[in-house]
Amino acid sequence: MAEPLLEDWLCLALYRASRAVIRSYGPLLSDAGLTYPQYLVMTALWQEDGPLGVSELGRRLGLDSGTLTPLLRRLEEQGRVERRRIDTDERRVMVHVTPAGQDLRRQVGHVAPSVARRYPLSTQEAATLHAQLCRVTRVFEASEG
Repeated sequence: MAEPLLEDWLCLALYRASRAVIRSYGPLLSDAGLTYPQYLVMTALWQEDGPLGVSELGRRLGLDSGTLTPLLRRLEEQGRVERRRIDTDERRVMVHVTPAGQDLRRQVGHVAPSVARRYPLSTQEAATLHAQLCRVTRVFEASEG
């Protein structure tokens, strides 16, 4: 059986779609001085509405500490978050949104809905695609560990 053409590979379609969607966030986040990964970190913290442990933050975003630590360091340097060790367990670090980080939320609150409006999908199609992508992710992540 002949190998499918590259343009027919599902992995290429997923890769290109991911890059295109992420790229569409760039112009909307650049005025706020945020990258897309930083935006994801901030959104996870805003949705928690309180401090979040670094390990829990990484779990929610699917990021390992080697990727998450530089993101947090940069956000901390920008004054948007603070990392604090827990007094009772020095190994655990909690991430807190600063007042500047809360101000940022008001500045970029329109971004995700603005990008979502550009998807050429109905609400039902978007929900179906989301469920399918989550399923693919679970299968591949389970096979890694």
